[in-house]
Amino acid sequence: MARKKVIVIGAGPGGLTSAMILAKRGFDVTVFEKEPVVGGRNAPIRLDGYTFDTGPTFLMMNFILKEMFTEAGRNAEDYMTVKKLEPMYRLRFPDFDIFPTGDPEHMRRQIAGLFPGNEPGYERFLAGERRRFEMLFPCLQKPYSSFADLFSPALLRALPYLSLGRSMFGQLGRYFSSDALKLAFTFQAKYLGMSAWDCPAAFTMVPYIEHGHGIYHVIGGLNAISLGMQKVCDELGVNIRTSTPVRRLVIEGRTIRAVELESGERASADDYIINADFSHAMQNLCAPGETRKYTPAKFASMSYSCSIFMIYLGVDTVYDIPHHTIVFARDYKKNVHEIFTSMRLSTDNSFYVQNASITDPTLAPAGKSTLYILAPVPNNRSGIDWAAEKDRFAEHILDQVVERTELKDVRDHIEARKVIAPDNWERDYNVHLGATFNIGHSLFQMMYFRPHNRSEEFNNCYIVGGGTHPGSGLPTIYESARISANLLCKKHGVAFMPPGPLPSKAAFS
Repeated sequence: MARKKVIVIGAGPGGLTSAMILAKRGFDVTVFEKEPVVGGRNAPIRLDGYTFDTGPTFLMMNFILKEMFTEAGRNAEDYMTVKKLEPMYRLRFPDFDIFPTGDPEHMRRQIAGLFPGNEPGYERFLAGERRRFEMLFPCLQKPYSSFADLFSPALLRALPYLSLGRSMFGQLGRYFSSDALKLAFTFQAKYLGMSAWDCPAAFTMVPYIEHGHGIYHVIGGLNAISLGMQKVCDELGVNIRTSTPVRRLVIEGRTIRAVELESGERASADDYIINADFSHAMQNLCAPGETRKYTPAKFASMSYSCSIFMIYLGVDTVYDIPHHTIVFARDYKKNVHEIFTSMRLSTDNSFYVQNASITDPTLAPAGKSTLYILAPVPNNRSGIDWAAEKDRFAEHILDQVVERTELKDVRDHIEARKVIAPDNWERDYNVHLGATFNIGHSLFQMMYFRPHNRSEEFNNCYIVGGGTHPGSGLPTIYESARISANLLCKKHGVAFMPPGPLPSKAAFS
């Protein structure tokens, strides 16, 4: 019997994960990627001898990454070197620094010194959010293809742990009395591109996952994960065609018959996996009228994450600052309001600086280093004219970096520089509205209410990436790929092992 053919559109983290899992299970897989390198927003940027991650720089839930390689019959350790960071990062407020750590006793001492009386809240946070994570984790590994799936036993058991109607910031008020300390446990809402005052309380488990199970760096940058997956795909016979953009889907009724490439070539398969930005793909790979639910009007009605303004610097020196530093705006709530509500550029910004060369000497020539600077900004619904603002805003962010970190002389040492603004994300990376964290993660855009892993539009199409369940972030994108691969295998009667239970804490290392 001939092997079933699968075409994957996009070699991002989800596309590569699904490709290697399906190839291991006996499918004939071809991947089309528009860029010359794999990875999408998890690809490397190389400038004059310096290597940067395009997007993600925090690796959480390393055990999920290991499981994806195991699904492909491989050991992740054979393809990359992963290092646990301790402390995890530095949080810089206007009048103090805090260094979150996986060492509970060290964390208690910091809280006692900075926020006396809040130590018992930390114990409640660890216990409460650990239980939430244990209850919700199985729900992240299951598809929600029908409304009935919302009544699955796993989700019904987890329902009390969703804290419906409460925000992440509000939930942390149940643990801590200090607003500053609450903020130290809520900046993770930015991973979802959301305000902590709007982000559902269920996501309070995200800072617990960090505190309970760590933050990791991959030597060579997190882009090395995608390069490792590419190697596995090559070993398993996946045909990855880079520099090969897909122009459109060839659709007949509710069935995709082929993909048409920019070259005019057509390629057909039994099934198709879309790893492109979901909102962009549905509006650009399909002709008007070919989609029933996900129309331009539907996308116009949806909420989206913020965007990010990126500055990548190669510098001819090495700075003795932490691997990760998050700097909070002096008026953080105002900054968040400007990003998400009034949608205008702040003069007082929060920003993040990655100084990965202090951990990883492979990223820059000897005696030099890479600096990755990120500032959350409104998505392109803001109407901001980035062609006019880009250079000015880059200098404005650098001014704040100089003022609020140890990088006082950074401008004197720059050898390589690249800036990515929200218009670049939309135009060059095909990210709808430049919303880098994808469709928003509000309650009615999650699980069944999020675009399904098995397409609602076409009967031989599956979705992977941040725009589908379970959401944005590398571990959840990997899970989306496994969910879709399992659904496709179920369709064709191919045996597979369902995901196992949450591993013991020892397995997270």
